[in-house]
Amino acid sequence: MLKEFKEFIARGNVMDLAVGVIVGAAFTAIVKSLVTNLINPLLGVFVGNIDFSNLVFTVGDAHFKYGAFINSVINFLIIAFVVFLLVKFLNRLVPKKPEEPEETPEPSAEEQYLKEIVTLLKDQKK
Repeated sequence: MLKEFKEFIARGNVMDLAVGVIVGAAFTAIVKSLVTNLINPLLGVFVGNIDFSNLVFTVGDAHFKYGAFINSVINFLIIAFVVFLLVKFLNRLVPKKPEEPEETPEPSAEEQYLKEIVTLLKDQKK
C-alpha cells in the first residue's frame, strides 16, 4: 500500500496539482492585497467609505459583516478575470495542434477479395 501511495504521489498530475495550489495561494494573497490596498480605497472615494470590511448590519446581538462579503466578492471577480486573461494569453501563446484527418486503415487482403467478389457479382447481373 505504501508503494502504491509513492507511485500515486510521484505521478506528474499530482505534482502539477500541488504546484498549482501553491501558486494559486500565493496569487490569492497578491490579489487580496491589491483589492484591500488599491481597489477598495478607489471604490471608497465614489461610495464615501474607504474600507468595506467595516460595514456591519446589526440585528439584536447578531452582526452581519456584509462589507467583508463585498471584499470577498471583489476578490473573486478579480481573480476570475485575471485567470481568464491568463488562460486567454496562454491559448494564444501555445498554438493548437492542427487536427489530423483520421487515416482509414488499409483494407486487409480478405476485405479486398470480398470487394472484388462483390464487384464481379454486380458485373454479372448487368
